[in-house]
Amino acid sequence: MIKNLLQKLLDDNERVIKKLSKNVEIINSLEPEFEKLKDEDFPKKTEVFRERLKKNETLDDILPEAFALVREASKRTLGMRHFDVQLIGGMVLHSGRIAEMKTGEGKTLVATLPAYLNALEGKGVHIVTVNDYLASRDANWMRPVYEMCGLSVGLIVHGLTYEERRRAYECDITYATNNELGFDYLRDNMVVRYENMVQRPLNYAIIDEVDSILIDEARTPLIISGEGDKPTNLYYQIAKFVPRLVKDEDYKVDEKAHLVTLTEDGVKKVEKYFAVDNLSENMELAHHVNQGLKAHCLMHRDKDYVVKDGQVIIVDEFTGRLMFGRRYSDGLHQAIEAKEGVKIEKESQTLATITFQNYFRMYNKLSGMTGTAKTEEEEFSKIYGMDVIVIPTHRPMIRKDQPDIVYRSEMGKFKAVVEDIVERHKKGQPVLVGTISIEKSELLSEMLTKRGIKHQVLNAKYHEKEAEIIAKAGQKGAVTIATNMAGRGTDIVLGEGVQELGGLYVLGTERHESRRIDNQLRGRSGRQGDPGESRFYVSLEDDLMRLFGSSNIEGLMDRLGMDDDMPIENMMITRGIENAQKKVEARNFNIRKNVLEYDDVINQQREVIYGERRKVLYDEDLKDTILSMIDDVIDQVVESFAGETKYSDEWDLPGLLSYVEQNIHPEVDFTTDDLVGMTKREMKDFISERTKKFYEVREEELGSETMRELERAIMLRIIDEKWMDHIDAMDQLRNGISLRAYAQRDPLIEYKFEAYEAFQAMVFAIKEDVVRYIMRVKVVQRPEERKIVANHGEGEVNKPVKVGEKIGRNDPCPCGSGKKYKKCCGRGVN
Repeated sequence: MIKNLLQKLLDDNERVIKKLSKNVEIINSLEPEFEKLKDEDFPKKTEVFRERLKKNETLDDILPEAFALVREASKRTLGMRHFDVQLIGGMVLHSGRIAEMKTGEGKTLVATLPAYLNALEGKGVHIVTVNDYLASRDANWMRPVYEMCGLSVGLIVHGLTYEERRRAYECDITYATNNELGFDYLRDNMVVRYENMVQRPLNYAIIDEVDSILIDEARTPLIISGEGDKPTNLYYQIAKFVPRLVKDEDYKVDEKAHLVTLTEDGVKKVEKYFAVDNLSENMELAHHVNQGLKAHCLMHRDKDYVVKDGQVIIVDEFTGRLMFGRRYSDGLHQAIEAKEGVKIEKESQTLATITFQNYFRMYNKLSGMTGTAKTEEEEFSKIYGMDVIVIPTHRPMIRKDQPDIVYRSEMGKFKAVVEDIVERHKKGQPVLVGTISIEKSELLSEMLTKRGIKHQVLNAKYHEKEAEIIAKAGQKGAVTIATNMAGRGTDIVLGEGVQELGGLYVLGTERHESRRIDNQLRGRSGRQGDPGESRFYVSLEDDLMRLFGSSNIEGLMDRLGMDDDMPIENMMITRGIENAQKKVEARNFNIRKNVLEYDDVINQQREVIYGERRKVLYDEDLKDTILSMIDDVIDQVVESFAGETKYSDEWDLPGLLSYVEQNIHPEVDFTTDDLVGMTKREMKDFISERTKKFYEVREEELGSETMRELERAIMLRIIDEKWMDHIDAMDQLRNGISLRAYAQRDPLIEYKFEAYEAFQAMVFAIKEDVVRYIMRVKVVQRPEERKIVANHGEGEVNKPVKVGEKIGRNDPCPCGSGKKYKKCCGRGVN
């Protein structure tokens, strides 16, 4: 009693809800006034709100009236009136926080309130969902509400043209998937003309299923890639070799850390088989063998991936969905393809990349909604600066969550699960069975078939039937076996007479390592005050229990002399399992935080490069930038050839002159004798003056307009090429940096230091190459925009772009760089 009282007194959540409830009363008091409005008055009200904002009123000042207007528009167009708790949810979203709302509480309708209010500023609002189906459904469902109020609605899904995308982004409110938004941002930073960019500056986003996008997907980079040139036959050789190695003798497996390491015996076998003297000196082979071991020991078919139509397709561990177009990075995907004996796709070169963490942190304001976020509040707060507010349900929750039942063996557990399903099925109660993997769902399906229980299976292999299967899952007598994919974006409506039978029974066959995923499965039952029940069956052989928490429970079972088929049902054990989950969640949070610390380094560099790139796109006249680059290159070069010595006769003047002729001024009109006796400053000014004169002559020959076009094309080309090489170099640095820990040095500090050095070197290389090309390039034809292919993970390769057949790949490049065409302007062109 005292504990509950103290919790209420110290509960910030309760205080926030009380404070927002005062605004709800104001909105409710405005309802009679807004009911009197004619339909044609709604857009006029929107214009009035916009005028008030121009007169320095804030969005918070307008909020009660704006929410009242949207509620009335929803009543007239959809026949749905926002509940008071939905108004509170809307205010939480407007304040840049996360609203935790249980399943069936109407999150889609809630989003209309802050979306309309923030769209009044004219800067655009993005409503983000996890897939194209939900984006299309929500946009078309809510469109009448916005349009009645005079706002435009856009939709971004896969397969739109550039023009359709730009029009959608120009709308007041745009529905889109997280993938499409991220890839459009990357593509915008690869265009060669600013009018080809589609996105406006990122203003305000409302993320549906925010925990899925910002936590489960946080470590997944979005990558736009082109074709790489690494050979594939080595993967097949390693796939044949790895089965010859013996576990524990040749290699050790650490399932907790998801690592496989070779022992000394294993290293000797690798060296003998591949005829190398020292594996530690052959980093490429060591990397390939390591990935081959991972593919064989840690990546399991029908759990981590499936093989479909001759392709290895990743299964999302959180949703159970197939992730088409997404690939594991660092050659792991190719190693799995070799293991399964399917065609190996070539490794790719990264052209542009960003993680969801860094993409969404660029918005001026960010908010989100989900049914399960409170368990991850610390991460949302530390990384995104968003608090989680739990919104009360419209009707009381009456679902019964039973304690877990623990069995010693997995088979004992599955037998008990089948018996429970049979009993429930006899009385007609619908059952939703949640499994961790495709493999387990098919095992359970076989067992039920043997018992003559008619059922439906919903896993990644049958995802096309998802909506149809889920729609029937709440009907009398239905038994549905589902992987985690049943937990997202789908409402299960109870059939006739089911409420009297106790509602939907959710049966979990294993605890997931994240409590959120378990809560999502439970949340399928007991929506909007419906009756329901949930229970999890656990065995000591389950991955979570085996790796993180079964020793105490197993000891207890031994002392009690319990066999495989005898269960333990105890709240203490349920708490023990939750503690194991907390351990894993904390570990995963630390991994994500560590990844973010490394990614922040490249992210700051990305922002600098993309910022400079935008200046090049938008700047009409780049002449001053080029002249400044000439000065910077000459300054650094003179310093380099002069060294620390004071007098010019001790400097490497012949080397300096040769460098200037090859890289800066191709028609040098002075000799080393002219430079003798000068100070560093005088020499810099002298070379700079001669180089700029030559630049002016070139501008006269080509014409100012052509010169400006040429400068823009060359700068964009060089920035893109150098940035791509820099990304690759940073990937390699990051893969090997952890070894510095053996020398008692902090890998993160070392990484930051070396990344800074590499970035400075890249910036100088950009300036150097731009100056060389500007001074030497011959105008052949207008530059064409490089075609790219977007993929998620490190994946699908770029199809070569055919741009005429006059220049052979091995011919000298017409730009005058002295390189072969294929190594210069013909890179990525076939």
